[in-house]
Amino acid sequence: MTSTIAYLVHDLGDAAVARRVEGLSAGGAAVRLAGFYRRAAPASVAGAPALPLGRSHDARLGQRALLVLRTLASPRRLKALVRSSDIVVARNLEMLAIGAALARPGQSLVYECLDIHRKLLGTGLASRALRLIERRLLARTARVIVSSPAFERDYFRTVQNWHGPVDLIENKVSALPSAPVPAPASESNGLGAPAGGPWTIGWFGMLRCRRSLVILSRLVARADGRVRVLVAGIPSPDVFADLPAEIARTPGMEYVGPYRPADLPRLYGRVHFAWCIDYFEEGLNSAWLLPNRLYESLAHGVVPVALADVETGRWLEAAGVGLRLTEGEALGKALEALTPDSYAALSEAARALPRSAVAFSPEDHRSLVRQLETTAS
Repeated sequence: MTSTIAYLVHDLGDAAVARRVEGLSAGGAAVRLAGFYRRAAPASVAGAPALPLGRSHDARLGQRALLVLRTLASPRRLKALVRSSDIVVARNLEMLAIGAALARPGQSLVYECLDIHRKLLGTGLASRALRLIERRLLARTARVIVSSPAFERDYFRTVQNWHGPVDLIENKVSALPSAPVPAPASESNGLGAPAGGPWTIGWFGMLRCRRSLVILSRLVARADGRVRVLVAGIPSPDVFADLPAEIARTPGMEYVGPYRPADLPRLYGRVHFAWCIDYFEEGLNSAWLLPNRLYESLAHGVVPVALADVETGRWLEAAGVGLRLTEGEALGKALEALTPDSYAALSEAARALPRSAVAFSPEDHRSLVRQLETTAS
């Protein structure tokens, strides 16, 4: 018998939501999707019809809290969707609050937490209140899904004293490219860059880190044509009022706008390195997360760049791949010291990584759905 999963999400347009819907469907579940949206409300996501609940805004926790209250004030369609499902999976804290309020007694409720908001980690009254709310909701939760072991180790076990089951489901890609992405040219021109052009760094995905922009802009400006940066994705309007204009002020940086999954082989085929450094919530969420661009870059044979002392750097060290730095500003010196042979070794290591390290398998999807079903039984 096919299990039905009510999947409540913070942003219907998030690419990671589409990947999870694909995975749950591939694992044998029927997905019923509902959630907020940041841009336009899609009619469906990865084949699952979507019930839009209203427009929310990135980094505006107060607005999202009001949207939760408004949703709970008139929940008829959503309540029917939730209660007619076997399992409820709530992605992020606001959706957990909705799921806990609408689920029928005894219905399995799963908390999928892929980011720890900075408001949950402060010492002030608002932060303490949010943690208390989350702890109360966790008492109604059957299990927690995280994307990084640091979230379990450094937050749920130590801060929230959660003793229930935690499943680590990393932000891997759904599938590897159908054909290998050609490695960029790497013959030295004697200036620390390839003969076919400069070293090119790709900064892709959700663009929300101003310090990354500053570091990369300065690097390009000082490199005298030996380094370029290609930027693609969706900027956070709360961080960048006009990111394309800011990038256009630095010759050697190029912004190509949002992209679709089908564009990734072309984008990664243009770069030597993937910028996997994020200072958006420095020392907190940014130190703990394992971003999708880590797996995405390796799936396309591109060398990730990360800080050595955060979870991403530790992941790279364990896998024996990537370029690990003491600080983001050290990338310039690392590129100056890079030879064609040393880059070739980095590139070959990235391409030799086992598929299971960066991409989900059909068995991974089936295993997740079985685990959820076990919780519900």
